[in-house]
Amino acid sequence: MARITVQDCLDQIGKENRFVLIHMAVERVKQHRNGQPYLVKGKNKEIVMSLREIAAGKVTFDNIMEFQKKNPVKETPESPESPVESAS
Repeated sequence: MARITVQDCLDQIGKENRFVLIHMAVERVKQHRNGQPYLVKGKNKEIVMSLREIAAGKVTFDNIMEFQKKNPVKETPESPESPVESAS
């Protein structure tokens, strides 16, 4: 697939579901940022890769939440912030 279009994604999820498409893409980007692997090959930014997954039919409204359940990624605790010294 040389170019990804909104139309390619809507063909997979339904012509009238642009709102759902946006939410699916955002959720998938969040999953990628938490360490979930891509389901399609490519060297694009997260959002484009997420749209490619949707257009390929690998990510659907029914299965998007299942990816996070299958491979939960442990979040690392943030380092404690150093106290700010007040100027005297």
